[in-house]
Amino acid sequence: MRKRITIMNSPVDVLTMRETIDLIDDSIREKRSIQHIVVNAAKLVNMQEDQELYQSVVESDIINADGMAVVWAAGLLGKPLPERVAGVDLMQELVILASEKKYRIFFFGGREEVVSEVVRKYKSVFGEEIIAGYRNGYFQKEEESKIAEQIADSKADILFVAISSPTKEIFLNTYKEQLKVPFIMGVGGSFDVVAGKVRRAPKWMQKSGLEWFYRFLQEPGRMWKRYLVTNSKFIYYVLKERIRSMI
Repeated sequence: MRKRITIMNSPVDVLTMRETIDLIDDSIREKRSIQHIVVNAAKLVNMQEDQELYQSVVESDIINADGMAVVWAAGLLGKPLPERVAGVDLMQELVILASEKKYRIFFFGGREEVVSEVVRKYKSVFGEEIIAGYRNGYFQKEEESKIAEQIADSKADILFVAISSPTKEIFLNTYKEQLKVPFIMGVGGSFDVVAGKVRRAPKWMQKSGLEWFYRFLQEPGRMWKRYLVTNSKFIYYVLKERIRSMI
């Protein structure tokens, strides 16, 4: 049975990247629908204040630690995780898996020029056979059901949703039955990375837990509040949980 720990009342799976990929591969091969989600410091903080987001996360089938801050917090709380499983890295690994196993992917989210560039790049490397379809992430609330129907009609094996939180988590949790896709996953800003619109931090910064700072340097006007406020709250919640466990 898969082991899970709890951080800030959220379950997190004790899984490596390889173990996560194997679980996903099994679900696709068996046509057994599962929802994947990653949690980082910001999402764990927002879950404390947004019940709909909280419910969408805890009802997911696989929950990976996306940020090094979560891995460090788990260690501090005496609940060690084997490694960080970053959403963008997992997405890239699953595209390779799709090419090898003849799985088909639907890409949903981002600006039209971004998602179309993601599809173009993957087609050029892996061939058009892996593409089930794609759609940008701009829509009205009343269009959601029709979009879910479009994705279902594509007969995709994998769905990547690149929409900001909490919209993507709530969309996936709401429509996962209607989507009829064996594996569904929110990938946040990963399309921007693949399309070359956002650069990832060097490997040493990723391993040192400084990827957030690299992102901040690229978009200081948009990211400063998120990192200042949410990171401070995250530290507060983790220390509070640590003190409670010692009493």
